[in-house]
Amino acid sequence: MQLNAARLIAISVMAASLGACGFQLRGASPVSSALEPLHLDCQAPVPTALCVAVRNQLELGGVLLASDEEAKYHLKIRNFEQDRRASAITVQAAAAEYTLRHSVNLEVISGDGIPIIASTRLSTSESYRYDETNVLAKQREEENLQQQLSDRLAQQIIFRLVPLTQERLQEIRSSHTKAITPANDQPPVKP
Repeated sequence: MQLNAARLIAISVMAASLGACGFQLRGASPVSSALEPLHLDCQAPVPTALCVAVRNQLELGGVLLASDEEAKYHLKIRNFEQDRRASAITVQAAAAEYTLRHSVNLEVISGDGIPIIASTRLSTSESYRYDETNVLAKQREEENLQQQLSDRLAQQIIFRLVPLTQERLQEIRSSHTKAITPANDQPPVKP
């Protein structure tokens, strides 16, 4: 009986510790509802896998997605680049290892044109060993890595949206309004 009580206490302490450090189950989106309704805008050459991964993360988190006309905010994903380079060479001057790199631009704009997140470059990379005697298996491994890189970029995009709470959006709007209001529009000071 005491052993079960000790286990229960230990589990409770671990759960409280995980909650306090900001731990969240994978797939649970921490994106604020202040960004709703949100329009996801992926333009070619952004791969479908990346767009689907971002959409899935948003939908899993319960974020309301809308069409371009109905959205209050627009998440734009642009300028996808993919790179594959030999990162290690064998004695016979053949590639022994490759590094895959994906990068993309992210931007969030309000429906009335206020930049919420200015264009930001996100990237991720992964290396894998290449064995020319097992080409098919290595091609499959590379395809799996391509999907993993898309998933990682999707997670980076979601993490960029996390700080956009209602309060933060209001701060951005206020500072944008102050920045575009010229100083000479203020009434003159009377002596």
